[in-house]
Amino acid sequence: MTPAQQQTQLLNDAGKYLAGGGTGLFVLPAELNLIVARGEGSRVWDVAGREYIDYHLSSGPALLGHGHPAITKSVTEQLPKGTTFFFLNEHEIELGKKLVEAIPCGEVVHYTGSGTEATFYALRIARAWTKRNKVLKFEGAWHGMHDYGLWGTVPSNPSDYPHANPDSVGVPSETGETVLVTPFNETEQAVAMIEQNAKDLAAVIVEPLQRVLLPEPGFLEAIREVTRKHKIVLIFDEIVTGFRIAWGGAQEKYGVVPDIACYGKSMSGGFPLAAIVGNGEIMSVLDARSRPKAEVVWATNTLNGNPICAAAGLAAIDALSQPGVYEHFHHIGSRLRKGMVEAGEKYGFAVQAPGDDAVWGVRFTDRKPLRTWMDLTTADKKLGWRWAIELMKRGLLVNPNEKFYISTAHTDADVDQTLNIVDDAFAAMRKG
Repeated sequence: MTPAQQQTQLLNDAGKYLAGGGTGLFVLPAELNLIVARGEGSRVWDVAGREYIDYHLSSGPALLGHGHPAITKSVTEQLPKGTTFFFLNEHEIELGKKLVEAIPCGEVVHYTGSGTEATFYALRIARAWTKRNKVLKFEGAWHGMHDYGLWGTVPSNPSDYPHANPDSVGVPSETGETVLVTPFNETEQAVAMIEQNAKDLAAVIVEPLQRVLLPEPGFLEAIREVTRKHKIVLIFDEIVTGFRIAWGGAQEKYGVVPDIACYGKSMSGGFPLAAIVGNGEIMSVLDARSRPKAEVVWATNTLNGNPICAAAGLAAIDALSQPGVYEHFHHIGSRLRKGMVEAGEKYGFAVQAPGDDAVWGVRFTDRKPLRTWMDLTTADKKLGWRWAIELMKRGLLVNPNEKFYISTAHTDADVDQTLNIVDDAFAAMRKG
């Protein structure tokens, strides 16, 4: 069997044995579908032997690239000593200490297994501490796959604020009665909604960089002020931004400190680990040492803080703390964003690259500025899909109409090759 035949057989097996034929909502055309065989640095290879420059990075976790030697070494040293114990281990304690030192809001840490779990438990913590039940999120924000996050995430039309529609079937309508939704970056509207519902609001949860939308000056500051005024827990979802857009994440970059924040993806070097980090008083609702069991938030999972993932996290945090890392992200990301927009305009397309140099999107729209989720819905998704398919045909691994992620492993040579491919893809679209 040739490598191409082997990949075809594996794809057939995936279609037969895996629900939906894959891992989620992301479905590629059959002719471009692939099975990743290995990754190294900024690149991956499929089973058929084809090489790609990776700008998906497993949806962000591979911030240090694939197979980073320090992470591999740390995990390899721990493996023969045991993979999980449930009881405390040295790595999780040391990683917790480093997270508290790095994160502005950090006083204590609670581990989870994924970003979805982190945001879900953060809302539970806020409810327990405030003894209120409602939460507020922003239209277009992505807070994972739990029932409280999947309201108003990808609407085609403005929500009926403060109400929104569920994003998935199977989400109980009753859940939505406790979730308020308002547009990102509409400061006065958000503050007014919080003021009007303050007596019922346990938490406001926000992606400080919402998908690819930058916060306008004063927006996060106003949300911080009104939540502090009413003793509402402000939660930053830093699953994407943490250790990516700055060493201290969005809190450092934008100068606004929440009560608690959620971390994942890049903090563990590609291993399944996430964390809630924040104010010790609020997080004390997790402390079974000082509270009756009936008053303690339950947020324990079997593999929380296991030594394998924690060892990977320690290596990842150490690598990200080295001089020049964030200057590298700015240099590589700014070259790519500028080059992609210029190439699109060269061939007559209205193209923008909103976001941050470490993570951004490419959107086919002439709507300016892009401030809210509704602004993003003006983008031509069919063009975005066609462009992404042309990129994949030419050796770039991307997620259509989503984000471009870069790593410490991406080089100027990668950028040169990428921009040549981008130019060819736009040319093919114009010709077509």
